[in-house]
Amino acid sequence: MDNWGYADHNGPKVWHELFPLANGERQSPIDIVTKAAIYDPSLPPINVDYDPSSVKLIMNSGHTFTVEFDDGEDKSVIRGGPLHGSYRLQQFHFHWGPCDDYGAEHKVDGRDYPAELHIVHWNAEKFSSFVEAAQNPDGLAVLGIFLKIGEHNKNLERITDAFEKITFKGKQSSFTNFDPSCLLPDCKEFWTYPGSLTIPPLLESVIWILLKEPIAVSSRQLSQFRSLFSTTETDESKPCCMEKNHRPVQPLKGRKVRASFL
Repeated sequence: MDNWGYADHNGPKVWHELFPLANGERQSPIDIVTKAAIYDPSLPPINVDYDPSSVKLIMNSGHTFTVEFDDGEDKSVIRGGPLHGSYRLQQFHFHWGPCDDYGAEHKVDGRDYPAELHIVHWNAEKFSSFVEAAQNPDGLAVLGIFLKIGEHNKNLERITDAFEKITFKGKQSSFTNFDPSCLLPDCKEFWTYPGSLTIPPLLESVIWILLKEPIAVSSRQLSQFRSLFSTTETDESKPCCMEKNHRPVQPLKGRKVRASFL
């Protein structure tokens, strides 16, 4: 079902009309209130083990761009933190706003970041497919990384260099030999909480792991994100750029946020 988007007529304010879970009990994103986060010394460190050979392609979904991986076996996994067992890497994508001032989905004490990276994994130890995992409360694990405006990010160049092949919705291109761990900050301290997908159907199946330390991206690179089209090449209407693709923060509704650090 692809009749949703980020414009006024089909954006987050009206998602509940098609997706009742939009008003659910564990929706994402949220505002991380640091003073309310509970330090949990029992949380082990996050361990990412990504195989650069498992990356397959980059594509324009019309809502964002995604880099997809071969998740047929445990080539690339994440372990540790709040997770029980290993979760397989399936894809990563970004969310951003119409300007450099805001666009990330989660907030920290009300602070806005200009963009956010989501690295999506699924629990292959308990479930047979990503689709099945996404229907269960411990099925998915998303590693979230904030982006801040700063120096040009050389590790993003491989991705933005491929944009000319995926300018329009539905376009995809082969993408090889890329290790997403190069997009992670040095510090792996994190917050974690039970949440949901931030795009429809908003399934409440995500264990969120949000890294405290952001990574840098240049204004020029963010403008390249916004230059991608949310319309197809054959669309008769006026081509429309992806100026924004972020969902506002959702009510916490009694959930606890845990922290791996004091």
